[in-house]
Amino acid sequence: MGSIAKKGLQQYLLQLQHHPLRTKAITAGVLSAISDIVSQKLTGIQKLQIRRLLLKVLLGAVYLGPFGHFLHTILDKIFKGKKDSKTVAKKVLVEQLTASPWNNLVFMLYYGLVVEGRPWMQVKSKIKTDYPKVQYTSWTV
Repeated sequence: MGSIAKKGLQQYLLQLQHHPLRTKAITAGVLSAISDIVSQKLTGIQKLQIRRLLLKVLLGAVYLGPFGHFLHTILDKIFKGKKDSKTVAKKVLVEQLTASPWNNLVFMLYYGLVVEGRPWMQVKSKIKTDYPKVQYTSWTV
């Protein structure tokens, strides 16, 4: 059994090398599907909501996978391919301060407007109350 998993991982890594964007888009779509299925089951939804599931897969495959691919391509160029732990920490910090809040906002807008089909004013109001407010303080370096 271990050899099947090992071969699968090797094939996946090979696909990442040859077709990185496509592989990441498919991976994000699959992970979005798995997370939504688990979410639906944990929240007690008896019958799987296929439309919701497909819309979440679409977001993962069309937006999240490609966005992550290009973000990390840009970060690799900014940090000139360095791989030491200090550089990795800087990349994580940049991602958490820029892309993560943006992706959360995009998800909330997409989920409210497209998946749930709520009107703009209702989604806007929900985001205002639920989205964490960041208070900027003076930063010292």
